[in-house]
Formats: sequence, C-alpha cells, structure tokens
Amino acid sequence: MNHFISIKFINYRVTSMKFFTKSSSTVQSKFELGNEMKSFNDKKQFKKALELFDKHMKNNIEVHSSLVITQALKACTHIKDVQRGSDIHRLISSRIQHDFHILASLLHFYNALMKCGDVKYAESIYNSSTTKALPMYGAMMKGYLENNDPKKTIELFKQITNPSEVVFNLCFNACASLGTSEALDLTKKTLEKMPKTFYSDSYILCSVLDALMKCGDVKYAESIYNSSTTKALPMYGAMMKGYIKNNCPGKAINLFKQIENPSEVNLIVFFNVCAQLRTQEALSLVKQTVKKMRKSYYLNSRLLTSLLDAFIKCGDSSSGEILFSKMKKSVENYGNLMSGFNKENNPEKTLDLFNKMKNDALSRIGDYSISESMIKQMPDSFCHDNQIQTALIDMWGKIGYMDKAKEIFEKNLQPDQTMHNSMIHGYGLNGKSVEAIQHYHRLPKDFIDEITNISVLNARSHSGLIDEACSIFQSIRNKTETIYSAMIDCFSRGSFFEEAQKLIDECEHSHPPSVSMYIRPKLKRFDVIQFELKAVFKMALLSGARNEKNIHLSKIVYNRVKKIFPDEQNALIPAAVLLANRSYVQSIKKRVGLTWASANGQVFKFRAHDESHPRSNEIHAEAEKISEEIVKHGHIYDSSWITRPLNSDETIASVLCGHSERLAIAWCFLENPNFLFCVDRATKLIAAIRECEIIVRDASRIHHFYTNGQCSCNDYF
Repeated sequence: MNHFISIKFINYRVTSMKFFTKSSSTVQSKFELGNEMKSFNDKKQFKKALELFDKHMKNNIEVHSSLVITQALKACTHIKDVQRGSDIHRLISSRIQHDFHILASLLHFYNALMKCGDVKYAESIYNSSTTKALPMYGAMMKGYLENNDPKKTIELFKQITNPSEVVFNLCFNACASLGTSEALDLTKKTLEKMPKTFYSDSYILCSVLDALMKCGDVKYAESIYNSSTTKALPMYGAMMKGYIKNNCPGKAINLFKQIENPSEVNLIVFFNVCAQLRTQEALSLVKQTVKKMRKSYYLNSRLLTSLLDAFIKCGDSSSGEILFSKMKKSVENYGNLMSGFNKENNPEKTLDLFNKMKNDALSRIGDYSISESMIKQMPDSFCHDNQIQTALIDMWGKIGYMDKAKEIFEKNLQPDQTMHNSMIHGYGLNGKSVEAIQHYHRLPKDFIDEITNISVLNARSHSGLIDEACSIFQSIRNKTETIYSAMIDCFSRGSFFEEAQKLIDECEHSHPPSVSMYIRPKLKRFDVIQFELKAVFKMALLSGARNEKNIHLSKIVYNRVKKIFPDEQNALIPAAVLLANRSYVQSIKKRVGLTWASANGQVFKFRAHDESHPRSNEIHAEAEKISEEIVKHGHIYDSSWITRPLNSDETIASVLCGHSERLAIAWCFLENPNFLFCVDRATKLIAAIRECEIIVRDASRIHHFYTNGQCSCNDYF
C-alpha cells in the first residue's frame, strides 16, 4: 500500500491541484506558507514541502509569492521530479521575465537535471531572459561545473561586470577543475581584480588555494596562504591536499603539525598523506595523532576509512584489524584490510574476512569453481568497472585461465594502461610468450612503462626467446636497474652466462652494485587496481648455474654476492646446495615451505610431512602410490635438493615424497583432479601417468602440464 501511494504522489500533476480549495479563513498567508515550506526543505523533507504546496494551491498559481514558488521548485530539484517542475514552469512562465528569484530557482532545477539530458532546456530558459541578474549567472555556472563543463563556467564568468563572492568562488572552482596553464593565468588575473574585502572570506581563499595547487603553482599558493592573517581550518586542508597533489607529503605533514585542534577534514588529509608515504615514521605519526583524537571523530566513517588505509599502507595490519573490528563495515574497508593481509601472505585471513570479496586471495589459491561463484555474486555494475575488470584479469591469469582473462579484456572498449599490463603479465605467467609479444606490439607508445617492459621481458625469458628479449631491451631508452635485472634473468635462464655477466658489468658502470643484478625481479599486485615493484627476488645467475649444475660459475657468483651483500643469505641457498655447503644452508633461517591446494570448494594448507589433515593416512598412502608409479616410469630422485643429513629411518625418496607439494598433489587426486599447487619436475610424469591436465603455480609463474607430459614453459623450468 505504501509503495502505491508513493508512486501516485510522484506522478501527480500540478494542473489537477485545482480540486483542492480552502476558504480564506483556513488558508495560511503567502509568507507563512513560504516559511513553512522552507522549514521542510531545510530539514530535507522535500515531499512534505510539496504536499503543503499542493494543499494550498489556488486555481491561479501566479498569486503565490516568489518564496512559495522557489521553495516548490527547490523541493522538485532535490527529488528530481521532472514532471512536477516542468508543470510549475509552464504555469508561471509569465512571471519569469520579471522575477529573478523564480528564474534562478528554475535554473537550479534544470541544472540539477543536466546529467539527465536537460542542459539545453536550462540554457533555453537562461537565454530567454533579456536581463541577466547575478543569481542567474551563478545558477548556470554552478550547473555547468557540476556537469563537468568548467570551460562554459569560465565563459559565463567573463561576461559578468561585478562578480559576487559566490561567482568568484565558482570561477576558481572551474579553474581548479581544468588544472591547466591557462586556468592558472586566469586565477592570478582574477585575484588581482578581486575586491580586497573578499580576501577575508575563508571559502574564497580555499578555492583560490585549491585552484593554484591543482594548476601546479605551489609557491604562489604558499604566498597567498602566508599573507592571510587569519588561517581557517579549511585553508590548512586546502594546502595539505595541494601538497599531496604536487608530491610534497613532507610539507603536508609539517603544516599539519601547526594545527592546534585539527578538524575531521584535516585528519582525513593527514592520514592520506601518511598512507602515501608508507614509512615507519609516518606510521609513528599516525599512532601519535590517534591518541590525541577526539572520541566523537570515531563516528566519522570517512575519517576511519582513511585511518585504516594509513595503517595498511604503512604495514601495520594488526592495528588495522583492531580498528576494523570497531568500525562500520564497507566494501572499501574490507578491501583495504584484505589488501593488508595479502601483503603479509595470509590468504586464509583474507578469505575469512570477507568471502564475497576475495579476488586477490583467489588468485593465490586458484580454485576455478570458487572464482566463478564469486563473480556470479557480483552486481552487474561492478563488472563494468575498470578496476574490478583489471582485478579479475589478474585473478584469472594467476590461476591459469587466460582465456577467461581475455574475455573480460575484449569486452572493455577503452582498456587502460594497467589492464594492458595485466594481460601481458598474465600471458607471461602462463607461458604464452607469443601472445604477450603480440599484445605488447599493439600498445600505443605512451602506454608502455617500466612495468610493461619488465612483463614482456619476463614472458620472453620464461619461454627462452632470447633474441626477442634482446630486441626489446635494446629499444628501451631508460634502462633502470630493474630492467637490467629482467634482461639478466633472460640470459641466465637461457644459460647465456657470459652475456649476463657482461650486462651486470655494464650496469654497474652507472649504478652501484645491487643484489637485483644477481637475483630476479618480481611483479606483485597489492590491491585491485595497481601494480607495484617489490624487493622480493629469486636467483638469476645462481639459479641458472644451479639448473645447469655449473659448479665453477656458482662458486664465482656465490663468493661475489656473499662479499658484497652479506645480508642476502636466502639468495645464496641454490649455490650453497650445489657446492655441498650444507653447514651454510643449515645456518640460514628459512621460511617454512607451504603449499595451498583447493578441491570442491575447500582450501587446505600443507607443510612438509604434514599429518594434520583428517585424511592424512589416505593422503600419505596416495603419495606413496604416486612415487611408485613415477619410479616405474624412470623417474630418479635428485639427492642434491636435500640440504640436511638423512636420519636412519629415511631415504632420499621418503624425504622428497613428503614435501608439501607432493602431499597437496595426493590430496587433490583423492578429492578432485582439478587443482593448483607448487611442484617439482616429476609433475610432468604424474600428468602423463594419471592422464590429467595439471595447472601449477610456482613462486614466479604458472605451468600447464598436459597429458602428453609436456609443459607450457617448454621445459624452461
């Protein structure tokens, strides 16, 4: 019943109001009616204001005061009742030319509807007036500005002889929206003409500072700010935002320290600055500020969201988790905390936190059915968002389904740079180097950045296309340390150790010695929309030497890295194993090897010789069975991978068969043949014997093992 009444009310016509008549003794005065309608509008009770308007409507609408008409139009504007507003406009058309207040209200009404296609209608009303008053200019300027047309806002401003404070403010806002050198010139010229009395208006000064900062003139903004004798809190906020915009986070923090009683807006900007810095010093400042923060500010969801973001970006997920438990939950907050957990390599917590939003967690675990289920739960509107699409492309690429990633990419008519990078990176991960190269060559030049080049070099490296990699490398003008590292990795994987060493020597002529010259660069995703480079590497020269069992080269590189980078202990493990330096390997505190596997919607984590699973006995029995099968087919276990003395009850096979990867394989065969995990070289043989396709993700790429025993990396493993 309530729904039906609501629909009837919205579709009601002004022309039918003639049936509601009252005697003169019961009708309120025009002034009282206008004030009461204004009171309802001020309380955002717009429908009640219109009900009152309907109740006291006469046959002739023109007898009502300007206040009544403007309040009725204001209510129509806020609830976007196009039909009612149009009817009022039609009935008062004869008054428009003589009543600027009514005309301005009509303009506000149509400006609010510009995004629905009524821009021309608003312009026609404006142009129909022979005499333009300031409220009319202001209404049109605001309408253009709100509908992303700042140039027309400025065109109108230039027609005004004596602008008011409101009009000046709109002009500066338009200049800020443009952010161009022309807009900067106009801002400065307008400031020179602006009456000095307006300089005491903090709102105008905030708009001026915002325009100057967004147009890139930090020094001029600072001079205006410093010349102001009274600095309102919004001015601090405008300057801090400007410093962030112009990559001056240090100045923003110094300015924040000058504020005695920061407002909620000031705190939001401050936390955003600290999130941008991502340092321990910034984290310390955040914690100090939180201790002094008013308790009432904890009711501000925007402030808490920015605080959570600062904790996560500064690497303190623990504090972020505590804050999250006490705050109102939102999609953005879930995403921030999930990102923090993912950075700490804690996908289980991510899944526990919010099962419906686990794009990145799914890319780590790689279960197709869960991924499909998650996507089906997403609203259709989400699937058209560039950031969500990029995250889904990244997810499908990381779990080995590039055909799905390609479907999403091809549906986007205007893919951005990050989306292109995700596709190239995904092709490289999955051994599809030809597709990665083709995609790379189709890119506009301005879309190619360091991440693009690293992604395509890695794609070629993993497939052994050294000539292609060299061609790309030579075409790159600005060769960063990371670009050199990627090319060195290409040479090392292809056993071109002499070329790799020459490239290291070449790089170190212009760069200080870096461990990334000896270890592999790796791309990681830390949130739904953005790539970052992180100093998490794997061996390049050493790994190549290890794979080729080149003892001489391993010893040379081992000694060099140990001398120059004594703290990079884990980087030396492959060479130490090859050189039989078990005492060195045992002295290093290594991360526990873990393997995640998923089957039938379940996710389980395995450690070496794990017995925690409820089906542990069956899993170990299946692992033994697999071991027997591959040995029968000629597999020989490589004892060089064992870095400790064997116990009396152990054999080479028993130690290697108990690895977390082999247990994960066994469990997946018990549950379901579709799985994802990290494995050793025996996986090709397992795929052939069991006649199943196995998708495998190791620490840096994805392998597709086919039933014929071949791998997508062409044995570049």
